[in-house]
Amino acid sequence: MLRWLFALLLIPFLDAVILAIVVSQTSYIGWAGMVLLVVLTGLIGMLLVRAEGRRTIRKMQRTLTRGEPPTNELLDGGLLIASGAFLLTPGLVTDLLGFLLVVPLTRIPIRMALKRYVIVPYADKKTDGFVSGTVWTYGFPDGERRDGSTTGTESTDGGTYDLGTDAYTVDTGDEESYRIDFESDDTDDDSDDTFTR
Repeated sequence: MLRWLFALLLIPFLDAVILAIVVSQTSYIGWAGMVLLVVLTGLIGMLLVRAEGRRTIRKMQRTLTRGEPPTNELLDGGLLIASGAFLLTPGLVTDLLGFLLVVPLTRIPIRMALKRYVIVPYADKKTDGFVSGTVWTYGFPDGERRDGSTTGTESTDGGTYDLGTDAYTVDTGDEESYRIDFESDDTDDDSDDTFTR
């Protein structure tokens, strides 16, 4: 975390150094021209952010009407907010970063890399792999519960349990509900081996 904070603090320093080098090495731009250039790039960038923001909102609405989650559009919105912040900060480096985030040609690869290397690994870490599709159908992963105790017997073929043809019966008395009775070998087990819907 400290590394990212240092990188963010390095950007204004780089901006100041680059502006000083450009002004001192070129005699025809000068300080007034450099200030006008920074203001002009900020204004053009804000117009682009506004247009891309409207386009992203329309895409988000279309995605929601199809009944799909607007994950890419939400990431685009976050990148556009960051782009606006970079474009409002005076300097050539921040303007370059802002333009990279606002133009769809460069924003889409940045969004895909952010999704692949930052968001999905973080969400997988928080949900034990559920986000990327790693789910378990019985017990807990690796046979352990959150409190550290084990779940007992594990399957040998990766989580699939064969009940056999005589291990259960299904009674469909009426069409609205059904009852599944599991046969148990344990006669001293007090648990109910019936599932009713």
